[in-house]
Amino acid sequence: MTNDRKTTPPVCYRCLVAGRVQGVFYRATTRYEAQQRGLTGYAKNLPDGRVEVVVCGEPAVVESLCEWLRVGPSNAQVSGVACEVIDYHEYPFFTTR
Repeated sequence: MTNDRKTTPPVCYRCLVAGRVQGVFYRATTRYEAQQRGLTGYAKNLPDGRVEVVVCGEPAVVESLCEWLRVGPSNAQVSGVACEVIDYHEYPFFTTR
């Protein structure tokens, strides 16, 4: 019996999240959401008030986290999310920086 299911290579996206996203548990909640989905990468605060999220994994699952980033945790007020595909990099897990 052969496995006809095609495997899709993993992808990485870099997303910049703007709005009220620092000091509202955005990074910690993003880490939780990514870990629940089995994704790797990181979330970190940027000096300009945005949060940078690099997320890697199966494309459809990465897309689901990118959609979640547009809402974020309940205390956040997301005004914009810009995502781009970047070269794949293997991260051991998802962390905050």
